[in-house]
Amino acid sequence: MIYFDNAATSQKPQFVIDSLVDYYQNDNANVHRGIYELSERATNAYEQARDKVQNFIHAKKREEVLFTRGTTESLNWLASTYGAENIKQGDEILISYMEHHSNIVPWQQLAQRVGANLKYINLKADGTLDLADAEEKMSDRTKIVSVTHASNVLGVVNPIKELAQMAHQHGAIMIADGAQSAPHMVIDVQDMNVDFFTFSGHKMLGPTGIGVLYGKYDVLNKMNPAQFGGEMIELVDLHEATFQPLPWRFEAGTPNIAGAIGLGAAVDYLTNIGMTEVEAYEQSLVSYALPKIKKIPGVTVYGPQDSEHHSGVIAFNLDSVHAHDLATALDQEGIEVRAGHHCTQPLMRYLGIAATVRVSLYIYNTREEIDHFIDIIGKIKEYFNREFA
Repeated sequence: MIYFDNAATSQKPQFVIDSLVDYYQNDNANVHRGIYELSERATNAYEQARDKVQNFIHAKKREEVLFTRGTTESLNWLASTYGAENIKQGDEILISYMEHHSNIVPWQQLAQRVGANLKYINLKADGTLDLADAEEKMSDRTKIVSVTHASNVLGVVNPIKELAQMAHQHGAIMIADGAQSAPHMVIDVQDMNVDFFTFSGHKMLGPTGIGVLYGKYDVLNKMNPAQFGGEMIELVDLHEATFQPLPWRFEAGTPNIAGAIGLGAAVDYLTNIGMTEVEAYEQSLVSYALPKIKKIPGVTVYGPQDSEHHSGVIAFNLDSVHAHDLATALDQEGIEVRAGHHCTQPLMRYLGIAATVRVSLYIYNTREEIDHFIDIIGKIKEYFNREFA
């Protein structure tokens, strides 16, 4: 099997799997509350994972790292906490046409609820973000700018640092969806100067059901929790309660302890390789694959047409073959790709298409796999041309 669906989820190294098994076999206890050895070991492993994530994304404080279920939950938390507390009627929220549904629908719901306006940044012909349009659409009414760091369809990496500077000039906060960037490149939230950054563990060799919401300390410290209950409570009386300090007041209930430990192991694994090396290797694969895909007669590639400005995500269509049919035929040959709208229906409509086939590469993919993929695409094309001519 050749696995080319890494933008949806990555495969897991044995090192990460072993960390989960080790926790459940040797250190299984609840965290923070127990004063016995087993609980202390579990708590130490859980909080060490937070420290690992802090270093991985270059956050200033460990308290700025909150564990969530993933990018989707993180963005929903922001809409229901910061958004609900700060967005009023007539305010504006600015996103882009390339956003995943997880970075569209929470803001739609918030805007509908309070009477705010949701605006979209246009794209250029090559699929890159139109910064001039972003600048034109930002105003002092703009309160939130939320844009994907890397597109899950177009292979575009957006200039988040520049967007953050624009947003802050208008007094808005900057949110970056890092689901497709954190697994693949060096992340420095302080350098980008984002107010919030979100990502998921399962796309970066970690377990499912664990993710991260980074927020600047001063911003997080003014926010109310998204959920209430155990773990996040400091004191409860009959009619009022006080909450734990950051980061624990945002982590209600028993957390995904094993997931956090597994994410920490994934961070260790990637750090051992080096994120600069990860990015360079993936770029070498894209530089090898993109020209070969573009040479296939009848192929249309979406997003930047040169590998220099293209991430490891390549979305394309093949004339006369529906994306779902092509993906099914590839699956029968043991090649796993994604086909459909990729949770970006507004982007599909913007591009004037219904679906694409998506190849997404990661550190364990090879040039030999790409060669086999190109060869099989050619055979599938011949079959469809012969059968349906």
